Amino acid sequence: RVPGTQINKGNAEILGWLVCDLGGEYIRSSGGSLLKDLSQCGSFLPEQEEAIRDVLGSGNTTFGPPAAWSAFTLSELGGLLPVLDPSILQQIPK
Repeated sequence: RVPGTQINKGNAEILGWLVCDLGGEYIRSSGGSLLKDLSQCGSFLPEQEEAIRDVLGSGNTTFGPPAAWSAFTLSELGGLLPVLDPSILQQIPK
């Protein structure tokens, strides 16, 4: 068990595919450091989807706010795009 809910990039690499099983509280407290790992997961629980939307929608990640995302950002987040809701999608530049 990882003490607390703080998981940094190093922990995520050790966890590998177990990242896909982390609860929403871990995803939220990661500050976005798990997003690239999570984008490799095949599917998400509703709680995980909500946490991913909260983290990405906050703009407080290395990807910045959705309004600043580029095509490269979208390719990096590829596996997470299906969980984004219209309020986030509308902010992404066309």
